[in-house]
Amino acid sequence: MTSDLVLESIITRVENEPYAKKTGLKLIKIEPGYALVEMTLKDDLKNIFNMTHGGAIFSLIDEAFEISVNSHGTVAVALNMSVTFHRTPKKEGILRAESREIYKSKKTASYDIKVTDEDGDLIASCNALAYRKQDSLPF
Repeated sequence: MTSDLVLESIITRVENEPYAKKTGLKLIKIEPGYALVEMTLKDDLKNIFNMTHGGAIFSLIDEAFEISVNSHGTVAVALNMSVTFHRTPKKEGILRAESREIYKSKKTASYDIKVTDEDGDLIASCNALAYRKQDSLPF
């Protein structure tokens, strides 16, 4: 499958992904080894302190990672994700997760993921490691 077909297939899958719809995750940009995903902060993503739940921020990170690591057309799954939460996001607005490939071999790949708000302030960062299966994407 050509790179363009892989990316188009992923875009279609993400647009119809139930969890992404439920949490308001939106794919903005995809390239081989790269993804940019946005999340609009909503009341149903708040925790008991009326702040954006850490799990919502992790979901944003994980979506960007999932898309970028699978963008080569080979099924890849997370082995490890280390997240640091730097600051609480504002009550309203948009968060963006940008996932960049920093290393890729036949069996593993490493990614650097940054979450920023609309002002460019760093909200969270993540170092992620994936296992690259030998299977082509099933879609």
